Amino acid sequence: MWADNETTRDFLNFSGVADTVAEIIVQARGRPISIGVSGAWGVGKSSMIKLTQTSLANREGDNDEKDFVFVEFNAWLYQGYDDARAALMDVIADKLEEEAKRRETGIDNAKDLLKRVRWLRATKLFAGSAAALAFGLPPTGLLGEAWSFGEKALSGGANKKLIEDGQTIAGDAVQQARGLLADKTDASPPKEIQALRDAFEETLEELGVTLVVLIDDLDRCLPKTTILTLEAIRLFLFLKNTAFVIAADTEMIKYAVRKHFEGVNDDLLATNYFDKLIQVPIRVPALGTQEVRAYMMLLFVENSDLDEDVREAIRAGVCNQLRQTWQGKRVDRAFVQSLHEQFPDALVGKLDTADRLAPLMTSATGISGNPRLIKRFLNALAIRMTISKAQGVGVDEAVLAKLLLFERLGNPQAYAELIAAVSANESGKPSFLSDWETKAISGAELGLTQPWDDPFVQEWLALPPALSDLDLRGALYVSREHAPLITPEDRLSSEAAELLTALLEQPEMAASLTKRLASVSRAETTVMMDRLLDRARQEQNWGVPPILEACLALAEADPVQGARLAAFLRERPAAQIQPNIVPKIADQPWATGVFEAWESGDIGGPVKAAIKKRSKNGNVAVK
Repeated sequence: MWADNETTRDFLNFSGVADTVAEIIVQARGRPISIGVSGAWGVGKSSMIKLTQTSLANREGDNDEKDFVFVEFNAWLYQGYDDARAALMDVIADKLEEEAKRRETGIDNAKDLLKRVRWLRATKLFAGSAAALAFGLPPTGLLGEAWSFGEKALSGGANKKLIEDGQTIAGDAVQQARGLLADKTDASPPKEIQALRDAFEETLEELGVTLVVLIDDLDRCLPKTTILTLEAIRLFLFLKNTAFVIAADTEMIKYAVRKHFEGVNDDLLATNYFDKLIQVPIRVPALGTQEVRAYMMLLFVENSDLDEDVREAIRAGVCNQLRQTWQGKRVDRAFVQSLHEQFPDALVGKLDTADRLAPLMTSATGISGNPRLIKRFLNALAIRMTISKAQGVGVDEAVLAKLLLFERLGNPQAYAELIAAVSANESGKPSFLSDWETKAISGAELGLTQPWDDPFVQEWLALPPALSDLDLRGALYVSREHAPLITPEDRLSSEAAELLTALLEQPEMAASLTKRLASVSRAETTVMMDRLLDRARQEQNWGVPPILEACLALAEADPVQGARLAAFLRERPAAQIQPNIVPKIADQPWATGVFEAWESGDIGGPVKAAIKKRSKNGNVAVK
């Protein structure tokens, strides 16, 4: 398994771009610089700024350059807990005070900076309350608590507890005012903002450092948090000895601007807002087949039993080769194996899997070479292989990977037909794929029709191994959380298999399938109810679990299945029955028999009371 977070180890040859970003900051030589690292979700923006930090840290002490002080700020972590704008100001001021104490210089300037930051926080608190009062709205913060206290005292009369609460609130407000506003009573926000900027520059100059602020996950934030963070960046932006590296999806920033500033529908205006903050825009490079193949292979190497120094040597060799792919150099299984004398057999098999999957991982719309999605795919594959080993099911990893790829990226209806074909074949083989696979491998025209008429299918069919002559029942068994395992005796049509999959995966949406369920044959609804009841037996609390929705929808489509559901519910242990199931099933024609069985048993008093409230027509009376 691989963690879904940023890394300081380069698996994608991003170091070249990160070194370029670092060089831009170095060459600025104290002049302010802001760099935007853009790209969609999961493409590696966070890793890029981590690598930039590493590159800068490695340059410290070279050529009499200034030291770098790094501030990492993730606005998403503060969302809902703090004002992102104030939080960023605090983080920067705290870091500089900490650095001043460590270097034993600039301490007074750093303390003054921190004091001014906190004054701005205080003025925002009290100015906000004053503004609220002016508009007749409830104030916020400590003044809000005091206001609330006053309302209680006026409306309900004072008592001892209320008086004690009021004294505490008043004391807190006084202490906060004294601590944050000391010596600032004659200051104004504009003057303080300029004084803060001056103190900031003086602190950096005295420390002799360049402050590098790394902003991450800005595109995960709600629009308000995004805008507040950008406003805080603007406060410190374009001051000497500062560099901001901001990782964000440009499209999400545009959305936040349009959402926050109502009436700004012009895409150009939204773009200009962000462009005014960013001097140097850099986009995370898109991954081609070579990079995707290298990334997957390095992930497998990282999880192997090879020694750490060997893994690092392989990583360095692969990244060096990636820098030369424009010259026709390749990163494939043969090249990776050339970087070490002896690879374990299991690892060779995984490298082979990566070699074969890389082209589809690059071109398939559902993944498009996205590193995070690739990692999630490989994690899902690892989980299923673990299940197969734990349960003694012999499954070839390459076969499982190919099926998982179709499950994730193919047409759901086509996948349902594949499952149905495997289920219908006594040997569990999808024989109908044979002709298609032969043509796909030779590059011939397939003449596919819906739901198979998809460019992805042609590539998938050509991907080894061929499946038409393989028993896929074991692979489907370990994949059954997404697709029900149907035995040869079940013989479901593709429509029935698709409906059953939908009922098991999203039972809460079962009511929308009632019309389609009504067209399924009695033989198939019987098999479908078997599978639903198998799943239902896993429930330990019979209030209104989602699987009940699926069972009721099928019972409505085929009343015979209602009798089977009634028998199942009568058998549930009394301790599992909850009162809210009574109104849920009360209008069913078979409900009376179920209720009578429950009443004659040891069900709890609340359930009996709910049953007794039924009206004569079998429904529960609602007061």
